[in-house]
Amino acid sequence: MKISIQVENIRCGGCTNTITKKLKALDGVNDVDVAIEDQIVSVEADDQSVRDAVVKALFAMGYPEQGSVEGMDALKEKAKSVVSCAVGRITPEA
Repeated sequence: MKISIQVENIRCGGCTNTITKKLKALDGVNDVDVAIEDQIVSVEADDQSVRDAVVKALFAMGYPEQGSVEGMDALKEKAKSVVSCAVGRITPEA
């Protein structure tokens, strides 16, 4: 089952590497695709119940679902995503 989530703060391949690595580690996630330009993360999952875990993991990395944070919370998530992005650039994809 394909689950697509429109998120905020995806900037580059470093973001993609971080998102892919973290989401593939979740139970029930079989594959991950990140569309940088469209800000969409798609996962192939065993079933729809995985969506909540994916959204929570994305939020923890600084890539909240679009429309889920506002104001100061949005700034905090942007700061977290910058760190995730940097980590993804220096960590080789497994």
